[in-house]
Amino acid sequence: MLVDDQAVVRAGFRFLLEQAEDIEVVAEASNGPTAVELARRHHPDVVCMDVRMPGGDGLAATREITARGPGASVPGANGDGAGAKTPAVLVVTTFDLDEYVFGALEAGASGFILKDCEPEELIDAVRRLADGHGLIDQAVTRRVISEFARRTAPPRPAADVAPQLTAREAEIVRQLARGLSNAEIARELVVETSTVKSHLGRAMAKVGTRDRLQTVVWAYQNGLVPG
Repeated sequence: MLVDDQAVVRAGFRFLLEQAEDIEVVAEASNGPTAVELARRHHPDVVCMDVRMPGGDGLAATREITARGPGASVPGANGDGAGAKTPAVLVVTTFDLDEYVFGALEAGASGFILKDCEPEELIDAVRRLADGHGLIDQAVTRRVISEFARRTAPPRPAADVAPQLTAREAEIVRQLARGLSNAEIARELVVETSTVKSHLGRAMAKVGTRDRLQTVVWAYQNGLVPG
């Protein structure tokens, strides 16, 4: 689903995304409240969300759309949405360090990308979020995560979090926060990639995160990774 107050932007994104045979644009909205309503009606896998929109910003909409948490069912207007998963929100922003980016992470967004990205980057981002992999635009990943960590004080010491995860799960989450892929983590820890994926999946289930990005955010918020 595309959410942007500018019709020309929505039209451009629709054209680009529908060039990919595995992506279908099921709905469009020009403001936050309409986006929330249409997300409940159409159950999209991914919502491409603008943040600055007259009539209702994208942050409040992101918070409502993701409120049910990872993997939760999203009921439709007539209760016909049983089994539909909570959509992943991809924030599409103009500025790489826009204040709205940090608000979007706090609101539960699974990633963000810049509006001036290349067409293939947008397509890849939608695919990654649909597959459960959060992302941040690679050009600004470290700056954004570092700044987000600086602004977000850990609610409790890492020692209180550690019992939730095994030593191996905690180490893999720390490596993930460094920006490493599963394959890179596997090489670093001298294990199979499938082992990394398995440990990471269990860690995410324990802490209740929906994707890699939210897992990194959780790690910073809970002091597992130094800010």
